[in-house]
Order: sequence, then C-alpha cells, then structure tokens
Amino acid sequence: MKSKNKRINKYQIKSEKYLCGKRILPKSIVKNDTVAEIINDSMLAYNGGRLRAACLLLKEKYSKQNVTVGMSLAGALTPAGLGPSCIIPLMKHGYVDWIVTTGANMYHDLHFAFNLPLHQGSPNVNDVNLRQSGVIRIYDIFGDYYNVLEKTDKELRKIIIRPEFQKEMGTQEFYYLLGKVLDDYERKNNTRSVSILVAAYRLGIPIFTSSPGDSTIGMNIAGLELLDSKKFKLRINTSIDVNESTAIVLDAKKSGGKSAVILVGGGSPKNFMLQTEPHIQEILQIKEVGHDYDINITDARPDTGGLSGATPSEAVSWGKIDPTKVEENVVVYGDVTVYLPLITSYVLFTTPQKIQKRLYFKKAELYSLLKKTYFKYNQEISELGKLLK
Repeated sequence: MKSKNKRINKYQIKSEKYLCGKRILPKSIVKNDTVAEIINDSMLAYNGGRLRAACLLLKEKYSKQNVTVGMSLAGALTPAGLGPSCIIPLMKHGYVDWIVTTGANMYHDLHFAFNLPLHQGSPNVNDVNLRQSGVIRIYDIFGDYYNVLEKTDKELRKIIIRPEFQKEMGTQEFYYLLGKVLDDYERKNNTRSVSILVAAYRLGIPIFTSSPGDSTIGMNIAGLELLDSKKFKLRINTSIDVNESTAIVLDAKKSGGKSAVILVGGGSPKNFMLQTEPHIQEILQIKEVGHDYDINITDARPDTGGLSGATPSEAVSWGKIDPTKVEENVVVYGDVTVYLPLITSYVLFTTPQKIQKRLYFKKAELYSLLKKTYFKYNQEISELGKLLK
C-alpha cells in the first residue's frame, strides 16, 4: 500500500508543473463583453490561446517604459486600412518606437496622405476587365489606376525633387523628410491621422525599408535618376539603415532597458528587424544576447522555408532572441488583418499610454554610441580601419 502511495505522489509531483494553468471552463459570452474580456476569458487554446498570450505579453512586458518596441510590417497592409485603424493608434499609445516595413506599404500609405481613395471590392472578378477599366486590384481592394496610382506617382515626384532630398541618405531620413511634406497634405485635406508616414513624422518614430528599390517609391527614384543623375542626387544608402536600426537596439539594451519586437507578417522587414542582434554580436563583435520579447503574427510555416530561422526558438541559434526569454515569446499563426485589430483594441483598453521615445531625434547620438562601442570591442576591425587609410 505504501509503495502505491509513493507512486501516486511521484506522478502527482511530476504532473503539477503541467497542470498549473488556468482551468478551461469559460463563462458564456454576453453582448456587453469587451474585446479584452473575450480574449482574456474565452480564447484559451490553439491560436486563440496564442493571441491571448501575445496580448498578455503586451500588457505585462511591452507596457514598461524601458522597453523599446520595434514593429515590422509585411504584406499589403496599408491598402487594407490597417494604418488608420491599428498601427497609428498603437504608435500614439507609445507601443511602436520604430518601424521596418516594405516600400510598397509606404507607397500605398501615400494614397491616404494625398486623400486618394481605395475601395472595398470582391476577389471574384475578371482581372482582364479590371485592366480594361483602369482598375487595379489587391485581392478585394480596388483602386483607380489613373486617379490613384498615377496621381500618387506625380505628387511623389514633385516632392522628392525638392532640394532637401538631393543627397545620400538612409530610408529613416528619407521617410522623415517625406512625412514632413505629407503633414501639410493631411492638414490641407483635413484628414488627420490617416498616414503612417505623417504620424511617424509627428511622433519622431523612425521608419526603415530594408529593400527600398523593391517598390513604386524606389521605381520613381530610379526614374528620376535616369532623367538627370547629376541634378537629381537622391541616393538611398542601405548601410546607413543597417547601422541606424542596430543603434536603436544597442541603445535599448546598453541603457539598461529591453528590446521587444512585434513582427506583423514576415518577409524582409521581419528579418531586417531581427538581424539587428546578429549585427551587434556577429559583425560588430559587441557582447549581447538577443531581443528580449518577440510577438510574431504570421501565416507562414517553418517547414516550408517561409518562417525558417525566425520562430523564437530557431532565432535563438542566430543570437536574434535571448535564450533565457524563449518562454516570453509568442507566435500567433493566422491572418494579420484579423488579429491586429483585436490586439490594438486590447492594448488600448488595458494599458496606459506610454511616453513617446522620439528616437528619430536621437539618431545621431545613437549612431555615435554604436560606433564607439564597435571600436571598443573589435580590435580586428580597428586594424582593418588602419589598412583602409
């Protein structure tokens, strides 16, 4: 009898660590429940459970003032209106301190700044007829080719031939200058808080694009360079972006704070945001351990290559994520356009507004810190620097 009791106690001790989670016995949803209440009380398992875990992480960790939050944006999110509905509210709430996005997202953001409409449509249409009608389609989003795309291109070209753009720069400075001009468009059109670029300009939030030539913004820059490469001197230097984005993360960690990321979708923006840590550790040889918190909303899978090397557990092997913080990282598998509005509502309802870090205005200071730390830790590079002379 004693041996049986011992066996029961042994199993009970082993099982306790697995059976300590909240019991799955939710109350019925009623009509007055808020989004936050539904997420907390009813989304307890599968990807609903992962969404709840992400929301709790945002509430408990990302809400702290010493946590610097980067957001990556991939996929056609701005045409769907996620800028005004979700991303700008999170920026204003202090939950986005810097952004990495595709050039395409920023190009379509221009439509909102210029007050050029996109429309809800249906994916079940004849695309040949759309082409003949002068209508472009992004799944179920329609736009006028001539009165949206061509007008956007025309206005963009008028802006980037201005004197302040005629130099070499990174995308952080380029987008800040662009947002400054677009601010006047929003005020003139009386369409406040519709453009991410304008909101970033007003809040001092850096925006980077990892592959600036891969968008209509990049094509317009290239077209003007063909026109007259001597007079049109705008050149985007991606090395500036690599170092300036890395400087943000290094400062967040070296100042005693934390670095957190919200990866909305995948692609190049996701990797560009995560690679800041390997750049610190592998290339610059600065002692570091990885981002502290990671929330990834994606429909990609690691086994097909779409998410390979980027899940929090895999990212540890690259030095992208702190290995001691893997349990505090969440992957929510599913459609960003479904999850991001829910997350935004949850954050706004459950957390106080954070003080804006306004990192754009600290970029020279952060870059200087990166450079000084780089030379301090890396003797080999110091020697290479002498050879360059």
